[in-house]
Amino acid sequence: MRRRLGAIIIKEFVQLVRDRRTLAMALLMPVIQLLLFGYAITTEVEHLPTIVFDQSQSQESRQLLDRFVNSRFFDVRAQARSLAEIERAVDRGAMRVGIVIPPEFGEALQSGRTGQVQVIVDASDPLVARSAIATAEAIGQTASLEIVTRLLARAGSPVRGIPLEVRTRAWYNPDLRSVNFMVPGLLAVILSMLTLMLTAIAIVRERELGTLEQLVATPIRKTELMLGKILPYVVLGYLDITLALLIGALWFNVPIRGSLLLLYALTLIFYLATLGQGILISTVSRTQRQAMQAAFFVFLPAILLSGFMFPREGMPVVIQWIGYAIPLTYFLVIVRGIILKGVGLAELSAQIIPLAVLGVIFFVVSVARFQKRLE
Repeated sequence: MRRRLGAIIIKEFVQLVRDRRTLAMALLMPVIQLLLFGYAITTEVEHLPTIVFDQSQSQESRQLLDRFVNSRFFDVRAQARSLAEIERAVDRGAMRVGIVIPPEFGEALQSGRTGQVQVIVDASDPLVARSAIATAEAIGQTASLEIVTRLLARAGSPVRGIPLEVRTRAWYNPDLRSVNFMVPGLLAVILSMLTLMLTAIAIVRERELGTLEQLVATPIRKTELMLGKILPYVVLGYLDITLALLIGALWFNVPIRGSLLLLYALTLIFYLATLGQGILISTVSRTQRQAMQAAFFVFLPAILLSGFMFPREGMPVVIQWIGYAIPLTYFLVIVRGIILKGVGLAELSAQIIPLAVLGVIFFVVSVARFQKRLE
């Protein structure tokens, strides 16, 4: 028995060593994923892009803004000249937080009246919004306490009222419902998984069965063969997105504020990228098992680094740059922007352009490799 068992074990090890792709994937995948995910998986939120509309321009307003900056939670990147400018920046997703300081802020604090500050938070991500609101309110309370202490030391009499009031507003998701954030994200993830994995496996399965070579031998053109293989998955993807939207709206009560026509149109650009990835995987995989492993190797980092589960602001800069090469990163912003914010082409242009570039690159490279394999 030992000899037979030993012979089988040796045979499997020999086959594993000969299959260099599977061996490399088995050894390198855990190391790469551990390094990537060790940095990417974090619930800490820091350096939120923040835009400020300081109408007071007083010493008191500058001191308050210093508190926001020193908290490491808010990263002031722009100065607005109007409330509309803040709205546009938050709509585009360029900024997560807007701070509005009224003109009479400094004078109110100096005269003993309550100075009010408005903090606008993009609440499409409830996790980030809750942290931002809690931090802003804590900053306001700390500043109020110091102002009260200073006034008491100066006047020696009790202070009436709260010196500083931070009023927070949660845009797009005022109830901070997690389902409003997750359902649009799941829609994008499901489409990515469907087009990536099924395309890769379907083409490799044809090659394993020998039917791909039979198709090549027919008068059909390579371009026609290519389109015939991928178009069914495009149709299937549109059916899935329609079902997901219906379930999200009717069952989970997720509001759809934007244009569905725009969402369907931009989904086609996303399909270019994911179908291209799937075809590319099929050209480097000999078996369905290898295709599944490669698709999983591509798909799992996409989920964790794209902002689907964890805020990208808390990730190291290097990890964020890796996320920029993932189509799902841009499509998540597009889906959530259309569904939750009701934004249009102008606000989504910063996501559409890189997504289209990635889509063209992946699709052209994959088609070229696929046609080369057919030849």
